[in-house]
Amino acid sequence: MEWKEGAIVTGIVTGIQPYGIFVSLDERTQGLIHISEITDGYVRNIYDYVDVGQSVRVKIIAIDEKTKRISLSLRDVDHETMNIETPLGFQPLKMQLEKWIAEAKKQYNSPNDR
Repeated sequence: MEWKEGAIVTGIVTGIQPYGIFVSLDERTQGLIHISEITDGYVRNIYDYVDVGQSVRVKIIAIDEKTKRISLSLRDVDHETMNIETPLGFQPLKMQLEKWIAEAKKQYNSPNDR
């Protein structure tokens, strides 16, 4: 199969290391999900996210033609599915902003935080 950057594909987790997850895309092709591509934020334990043998949907983020290494991302698949445009645009956020600012000021200005 010919792989393309940006494609979302399904693979099987074949190995887990402290730096990332190895994923088999087919009989001859493996890719790596670097720890920074698992999720947004800090990953304390990779085993909290996947198990060996698990099927995962991943996005191909880079293909090195010389070494035939494929870089994959779990978090970009999440972003793809969460990127939903609404007819209101940012209006719902704007409506909540003043309330959130007031709550934050109250929390950070309380006497218990000093």
